[in-house]
Amino acid sequence: MRLSSRLRRAGALLGGALLLAACSGDPAPAPGAAPAATSAGPSSEAAPDGSFTVAATGDVLIHPALTDQAKADAHGDGFDYRPLLAGVKPLISGADLGICHLETPLAAEGGPYSGYPSFSAPPEIADAIKDTGYDTCSTASNHTLDQGEAGIKRTLDKLDEDGIKHTGSARSAKDAATPLILDVKGVKVAQISSAFGFNGIKVPAGKPWLANEIDAADVIAAAKAARKAGAQVVIASLHWGIEYQHDVTAEQRQLATKLLADDSIDLIIGHHAHVVQPIEQINGKWVAYGMGNEVARHSEPKGDTEEGIATRFRFVRDGDRWKVDKAEYIPTLIDLGPPIRLLDLSTAPTTQRATQALANTDKVVLSEGAADHGLTRPGR
Repeated sequence: MRLSSRLRRAGALLGGALLLAACSGDPAPAPGAAPAATSAGPSSEAAPDGSFTVAATGDVLIHPALTDQAKADAHGDGFDYRPLLAGVKPLISGADLGICHLETPLAAEGGPYSGYPSFSAPPEIADAIKDTGYDTCSTASNHTLDQGEAGIKRTLDKLDEDGIKHTGSARSAKDAATPLILDVKGVKVAQISSAFGFNGIKVPAGKPWLANEIDAADVIAAAKAARKAGAQVVIASLHWGIEYQHDVTAEQRQLATKLLADDSIDLIIGHHAHVVQPIEQINGKWVAYGMGNEVARHSEPKGDTEEGIATRFRFVRDGDRWKVDKAEYIPTLIDLGPPIRLLDLSTAPTTQRATQALANTDKVVLSEGAADHGLTRPGR
């Protein structure tokens, strides 16, 4: 795909600032601290007949420190990332469709492994993604081409092996042209995925299908192709924005407005900034501009790079269409420990750091008036 001129300029500005690694040395929860009063698990209220829920989270960015933690958690037997993600397992597995964003390509079993600037993560992270309850992952990011075509093939082969669906990169033109459509409680739900660029790495000549690059016309065309193939709902995963910036860029908002004006796209979920960005309703549809990091361990502390969100959307039938009738966000926090653990702040112990993260996240997520349109946080 081609970048629009506006997004090309944005990508150029991003080029010099991509992935300046950052992370916070936050304290572990205090022993014996009281748990939060409410849970982000499935609501006790009766769901409408035929409805289904979608839960999505931010960047899975496998820095070397996370691999070191997974090695420790495996107790001498490879890598085990499951304890890292266990805090959100009830939330993700409790949804009818769990969507992850796998930002980094996967290495062959046994390595070599690498972090910034050219990632190659142990394939065992996919096992943990599956165990946590995710059904599908978007794979278009600025790091998709870090390990070239071979890295894309390894990543998709491993996801296939684990039974995780994927979209955003492909091993062949045929695969790229085949829409990803999932059966969710009898409803056909499609996911499409694109990224603003690939850190200056050019897609190999003659193989534009390897990784999807954002262009509004191409995103809409992919959504229409999914509809033609039978999709009743289409969710677009977009890797966009400016790293470490909470504010939505003009390019993000313009693109979201154009995409959500099209009848073929129902929801946008965003990634890349490594910090939380607002959620907004446009044309009666939702866009989560940036869900922050799900898991990461940047080399320098920032604090807000450890604060993320999961989003949860309930779809109900509206005549011959489907629409979101309930939209929620659930704040998360990467506790840097040791051990490093991802926390669901609706169920985690109440600590000073957790309280600060909740306040920070509420301020950003609701800054574009989403609460006025019905966006809620469980327990708020």
